[in-house]
Amino acid sequence: MVGAALWDMDGTLVDSAEYHWIAWRDTMASEGITITYDQFLATFGQRNDSILPLWLGADAPAERIQRVGDAKEELYRKLVRERGLDPLPGAMEWVERLHQQGWLQAVASSAPRANIDVVLQVIGLAGDFQAIVSAEDVTRGKPDPQVFLTAAARLNVPPARCIVVEDAAHGVEAARRGGMRSIGVSRNGSLKADVVVRSLVDLPPDAFESLSHR
Repeated sequence: MVGAALWDMDGTLVDSAEYHWIAWRDTMASEGITITYDQFLATFGQRNDSILPLWLGADAPAERIQRVGDAKEELYRKLVRERGLDPLPGAMEWVERLHQQGWLQAVASSAPRANIDVVLQVIGLAGDFQAIVSAEDVTRGKPDPQVFLTAAARLNVPPARCIVVEDAAHGVEAARRGGMRSIGVSRNGSLKADVVVRSLVDLPPDAFESLSHR
């Protein structure tokens, strides 16, 4: 039976944290609110509707949350298009290798769909995924497994045959809750995934195949 690789985007395919930081910092400054880099890091990878009430206040109107979130994402995409972005070491090679081996692949991310489309286009992987699941497709963020289960369903692959590639503890936990194996990309090796590497270039050639038979 065919297997599927489900890729988180930020931190696995690309490292765009700096662009997210700039976009959040400048967007919040335009609202008269100063955020620190530590505040940004504490929320990185979460959905905007979870982040913004922390910074705008729990009583912030939904319309304001939407407007500020949209402005941040528009600025983020502008930065990606104008400054460019490279795939993380090993990412392009693994996507291409898995394609050649017959694996189905999806991006399963909490990012807005427009962000995913821009990033994949800029790094040259726009045509390499059979499914994309974005913030618009789910109602619950990681560690809930909804994003990965939705991706598996769109690929028509059972969860047990899916391998998630993640860089965050919430993502690894979401994979576990969804009944999926996981590969964790962690510079400090702190993730509790089934396989943990500091970089995708450190994965052995049979990493995905070996996990699929566990």
